[in-house]
Amino acid sequence: MGVDMSYRDRRLATRMDDPAFRAEYESAQRQIAQIDAVMRRLDALREEAGKSKAQLARDIDKNPATVRRLFSSEVNPELKTLVAIAEALDADLVVKPRSRRRKRVAA
Repeated sequence: MGVDMSYRDRRLATRMDDPAFRAEYESAQRQIAQIDAVMRRLDALREEAGKSKAQLARDIDKNPATVRRLFSSEVNPELKTLVAIAEALDADLVVKPRSRRRKRVAA
């Protein structure tokens, strides 16, 4: 049985042949993954603290619907909002460098 690819999948496969498109697509995927990881961690901290999303919204002076959307849909939250959530959960947001392989310099 063959693989039935949707139009979107076929179009993406074709566009991935373009190195510039592939680089931009992969960069966007990494950004989305990082935002998702931050949101999952903040949500876990919220649950550990025993706070509802509505209570967290009150703690950071945001509309409860806004906070629910942050944790339940693909959004790009403002850094200011993430810091406020972390603060309300007695946590810090930390940026750490990726481990990188050293490039060898030709002698």
